Amino acid sequence: MTCNTVVLAGLIGAGIQASRTPALHEHEGDALGLRYLYRLIDLDSLQLDAMALPDLLMAAERMNFTGLNITFPCKQAIIPILDELSPEARGIGAVNTVVLKNGKRIGHNTDCLGFAEGFRRGLPDVARQRVVQMGAGGAGAAVAHALLSEGVQQLSIFDVDNARAQSLANNLNQHFGAGRAMAGCDLANTLAQADGLVNTTPMGMKKLPGTPVPVELLRAELWVAEIVYFPLETELLRDARALGCRTLDGGNMAVFQAVKAFELFSGVVPDAQRMLTHFQSMSD
Repeated sequence: MTCNTVVLAGLIGAGIQASRTPALHEHEGDALGLRYLYRLIDLDSLQLDAMALPDLLMAAERMNFTGLNITFPCKQAIIPILDELSPEARGIGAVNTVVLKNGKRIGHNTDCLGFAEGFRRGLPDVARQRVVQMGAGGAGAAVAHALLSEGVQQLSIFDVDNARAQSLANNLNQHFGAGRAMAGCDLANTLAQADGLVNTTPMGMKKLPGTPVPVELLRAELWVAEIVYFPLETELLRDARALGCRTLDGGNMAVFQAVKAFELFSGVVPDAQRMLTHFQSMSD
């Protein structure tokens, strides 16, 4: 890719005005001498929902977008209107990055490797016999694949829609072996026996304040990981830190999924450390 090539990318999701992703991509594009523009396509601001995805994708193609990131609540809804899926996206059943190239819409998942990289860096030596995951949506599917790939022996998945949790557990067991994942039914008891807790729900975002787990179920021996990154310190992490838990905020996943998305959009490998440093320098 030559320096005069324009990358026009965007993020489709609901309630994303606080997202650091545009600044993250554009700053790295500037550092590499690319003309790199990144736009927010906020369903809430546009008073739209996931039903608008076909129109939004068509508009992006007409305006020569290079690609799109996809976030809550569209990571699974986007799949039927794509032409191809990467092996990762097909296995996970969720897409967070769409490359628009030669008239084709190609779906990728960079969330899985993004979470795995953050987990390896932030919680490298934690016990992973039993882990509880809150949420079985698009991000949850990617994180669950990452957790089992990183050595979690048994993953209990809790979701407001139990059928969705069961469906994800079935998918994981096909990939990783019977009994590695299950839909949870008793949060208090399961957490009492767990080594770690991961929140993959949007609960804790600025637009959805609160915590997915009552504070009285937390204890100091539990490690707690979060994928929400605006704000970086969610209520769940604040509760956990106050008890002395080891914690991982959503920043690393946000950065490392963006590193891969940047490469897919531009064809240029970005400087991951520079992107991480820039992310950390942005005010929360």
